Amino acid sequence: MGANWYSGNANDDGSKNRGWLLGHFIDPAADVRSTKDVEVKWGIHSAGDKRAQWTQDDERTTLLLLVDGKFRIDLTEGSVVMNRQGDYVMWGPGIDHSWEAVEASTVITVRWPSATGS
Repeated sequence: MGANWYSGNANDDGSKNRGWLLGHFIDPAADVRSTKDVEVKWGIHSAGDKRAQWTQDDERTTLLLLVDGKFRIDLTEGSVVMNRQGDYVMWGPGIDHSWEAVEASTVITVRWPSATGS
């Protein structure tokens, strides 16, 4: 593999960065996955996993996509339970969130831009 391409496994690679596969925090900076434009996360959650505290982000837009399972996202604007493959929620800057895996779930999160402090 070179600086302009990469092949890997989301489970293996994500374990090094709390599930994140792309973003400004990927080292080395010469790696094609290191970018300030976007962050991508592969999340596998057991039933009952949750982030109960609110996470605030005033700078980025986020897309959360359900691969499988049943996953609830709570936003300051309302709550959504995703239970069908392909269900997704998208929110913009200034909306806080928390979440819970109602059943064992796999989700993909895409955030942009990739900002320090994520």
